[in-house]
Amino acid sequence: MTGMVLECFLADEAATARLGEDLAMALRAGDAVALKGDLGAGKSTLARALIRALADDANLEVPSPTFTLVQSYETRVPVHHFDLYRLSAPDELDELGLDDALTQGTALIEWPERAGDRLPANALWVDLAEHGEGRVARLSGQGPAYDRAARSLAMRDFLASAGWGKASRRHFVGDASARSYEIVSLPGEPPGVLMNSPRLVLGPPVRDGKPYAVIAHTAQSVAAFVAIDKALLANGVSVPVIHAQDLDQGFLLLEHLGSEGFLSGDGQPIAERYQAAAELLAMMHGKAWPERMEAAPGVFHDVPPFDRDAMLIEADLLVDWYVPWITGEAPSDALRAGYHKQWNAVLDRLAGSEYTLMLRDFHSPNIIWRAERSGLDRLGIVDVQDALIGPAAYDVASLAMDARVTVSPEIERRTVAAYVAARHAAGPFDEAAFAEAYAIMATQRNSKILGIFVRLEKRDGKPYYLKHLPRIRDYLRRALAHPALASLKEFYMAHGLLEERLP
Repeated sequence: MTGMVLECFLADEAATARLGEDLAMALRAGDAVALKGDLGAGKSTLARALIRALADDANLEVPSPTFTLVQSYETRVPVHHFDLYRLSAPDELDELGLDDALTQGTALIEWPERAGDRLPANALWVDLAEHGEGRVARLSGQGPAYDRAARSLAMRDFLASAGWGKASRRHFVGDASARSYEIVSLPGEPPGVLMNSPRLVLGPPVRDGKPYAVIAHTAQSVAAFVAIDKALLANGVSVPVIHAQDLDQGFLLLEHLGSEGFLSGDGQPIAERYQAAAELLAMMHGKAWPERMEAAPGVFHDVPPFDRDAMLIEADLLVDWYVPWITGEAPSDALRAGYHKQWNAVLDRLAGSEYTLMLRDFHSPNIIWRAERSGLDRLGIVDVQDALIGPAAYDVASLAMDARVTVSPEIERRTVAAYVAARHAAGPFDEAAFAEAYAIMATQRNSKILGIFVRLEKRDGKPYYLKHLPRIRDYLRRALAHPALASLKEFYMAHGLLEERLP
């Protein structure tokens, strides 16, 4: 077996169970975990903890598959627990369905040495052996499964350095990036959120020798989140308190703001909550924000501008992905040139618009409703690392035309009206200029989202995003109704970009 090797000491049964949790947090469909060790080495303890963590059920019955040979569980990542002790020959693995198990989920394999050479080359091997009063776990392998497991163990070490080494870990949520989040629980403490934010991997150059993420100013390290979070907190915005941080590795231990969102039980937007969020934006937009923010002593984050290059490359996602999807062919050079000409003329109209700290994804998935609080403190804000200095209208459009839920024209109107009223109440406010910038930013954002949702299906294999496309087209039609966008609207209509399409 070649590849990387990692060893850790397990002082007792609880430590062995925590290793099972740590591995569970790292597993993805297609992973195989080969679990070695003599009788009594702790394989059952580790396997039981791993499966219970995937199921988020500390009391789940996990019988040994010694006699059934395989036991399957419908967990977050389906897990198939194999015990090959009674296997007569490696060929019997075909009858047990190992290949199918890896297609559907992950495989946890005890007595893997009986499989001969039938296990995947990229399997993660975990070898348990007694060591004094405890055990040593030796992890080895090569490829993504090993890398994720090693990072998960580093996260446990980070928790230990913060006094949370014995915390239980459960998957919370992942987002569209490589970031992921866990709920960590420790007796006597409120639950926390463990944020895993590896440094952004830049893609290939796409324009002027620069990757997309550089042009669009996507946050490249967790220092961006820390700096912006601290600045928001200092200015009265309810964002998570950071209990511990490791900027080099990209780990944060955060306050858990809660789980209640902006939608009713049947998934409908609650108008009053959207209005409250608009009033929070109005408060934020009345403040002066520095462009350089401190993440740690001597570590600063320079908040990038939402400049023309960033706006255009985002809008180009419509041409790059959505146009080929609706036409069945690559966009012509003439279409691209016309699109850029129209957009450059529109963006010229932003000259003189109000610019401020723009959170970029200010919409329902990133806003927590805390009914027990009062005033603006009822709103907990997460996912702030990609903030820019940009038009104040952008976040209002992001909220009032929520990409993940259908906001009716009436709720949109009430949300925008709440923002405008709060701005007027705070002092002089150019409502007409805001309305034009709102229409421009809503059009830019929804054009981008049409492209992103098609890309998620075509490139990333996530077809369930296509169901959102009719909503996004409706938002585009609303935004393009502003007189300042008449020429751009004509262009969209001439090329069928607003027509209803069946995914």
